[in-house]
Amino acid sequence: MRAGRRTIVGAFLLASVLAVTGCSSTESGSPLGVGDKPTGDTSGGEPQAKAKITADPAVDAKDVEVLKPIKISVTEGQLTDVSVTNPEGKPVAGAVAADKLSWTNSERLGYGKTYTYAAKAMGSDNKPVELKGSFTTMTPAKTIRATVNPTDGQTVGVGMPISVNFPDVAPKDRAAAEKALKIETTPKVEGSWAWVSPNKVDFRPKEYWPANTKITVSANLYGVNYGNGYGKADVTSKFTIGRNLVIKVNTPEHALKVFKNGALAATYPSSNGKDADPELNTPNGTLIVMTREPVGDFSNPKYGYTNVKKKWSMRISNHGEYLHENEENRANIGKNNTSHGCVNLYEADAKALFDMVLIGDPVEVTGSKANMPTTSEVNDWLYPWDKWKSMSALK
Repeated sequence: MRAGRRTIVGAFLLASVLAVTGCSSTESGSPLGVGDKPTGDTSGGEPQAKAKITADPAVDAKDVEVLKPIKISVTEGQLTDVSVTNPEGKPVAGAVAADKLSWTNSERLGYGKTYTYAAKAMGSDNKPVELKGSFTTMTPAKTIRATVNPTDGQTVGVGMPISVNFPDVAPKDRAAAEKALKIETTPKVEGSWAWVSPNKVDFRPKEYWPANTKITVSANLYGVNYGNGYGKADVTSKFTIGRNLVIKVNTPEHALKVFKNGALAATYPSSNGKDADPELNTPNGTLIVMTREPVGDFSNPKYGYTNVKKKWSMRISNHGEYLHENEENRANIGKNNTSHGCVNLYEADAKALFDMVLIGDPVEVTGSKANMPTTSEVNDWLYPWDKWKSMSALK
């Protein structure tokens, strides 16, 4: 009678041990080797295996963030086999460390997916153990998209900033967003990110970009927690800085000058914004060529003119300033400043300038009574360098 009862109790304990060793984690207590019995077992079985496998995320974990690393570790032994698979059964890329004590993934996880892992190890006592389980990643209530400018393959001027835009939702945690941004340049260039609006962070160099700089932008924003949503996708761009060309307009001189590599290359007579009225000045500041339009629409009912089209138009701000031809103002070009803020040129000169400029070429305006407000885009070069750096979320 007693012998039979002891056999039944031993079988019950063995079944209990097998049940807990098939699935264990850092959060579920110390795992056991397959077929092992707890320490202190009195049924006469084999002693407990020394090796213990743990996993993070834990078995059956829910709402795991997609950027959280998977780590499967072993103590008192070495890993012999690890596999982590996605819902389609495809392996998640990863590798066992050289010391065979841990495995980590090198592939990021997807939103709202269940991943399954299985790991085996050999203990220092030459007894095998294994761990099996699964976990599920989070499904965000909101994902936030981003864009980058310049885009792939462009060649732009030496004043061109790099912009990462969040057009739909401004990130609450700007530091988290900025930490995910990476700039690689050849040659190396000193620069800084700055938040120029709640929805946009720009990178500009301390000085103009060196000519022919190669730039790679990596905005690794997928899965980033902004505090009010998660990054929807990474965005990247590779582009090139062109030749060094800078446009200078000193408004009292009634002339636009083009400098290439620091040397004067061309001078074009101009008529600039009215000197007497600061509201109509061509404001002081370093701007950039933002757009190139063969024909621009300059209708402005506020000043009494509609359906006004001008050729070879180059926008330099969102404040209303352009470089463009204005043959109707020919009598004042090179002599008087009579425009409402634009730089008026002869048609032939405007065409010559239009053909040589790139988006991002700097336009330096001096001599006016008014300064360009920093509320106008593109405003990056209107800030002194120290002020610009202070606008980073990582300062």
